[in-house]
Amino acid sequence: MIDKETVRTQMDEMKVKGNQLVGKVKEIIEEGNARRVTIRKDGRTMLEFPLSVGVGGATAAVFLMPTLAAVGALAALVTDVDVIVERVAEEVKDVEVEEVESEKE
Repeated sequence: MIDKETVRTQMDEMKVKGNQLVGKVKEIIEEGNARRVTIRKDGRTMLEFPLSVGVGGATAAVFLMPTLAAVGALAALVTDVDVIVERVAEEVKDVEVEEVESEKE
């Protein structure tokens, strides 16, 4: 039996104009912390594609050129879309709080 590590994700949703869609998707890819991008119009999924965590910048742009071409073609057909980005949630570390006694006069 293989133990699987539980990974927490967070979903970010934003509205984007069609002419800004390619630029926004490139920005998300270059950040390098997204796992999946979904583009929806009126609640219907138009395009959905996974991303590799940690791959950003020029490397991701080369590997995702066909996907970016599809995003560009979709952007020409739509006006307003919702872009949903699935990201790995950052872990919150425990913080130690130290009590400080104040001097009373």
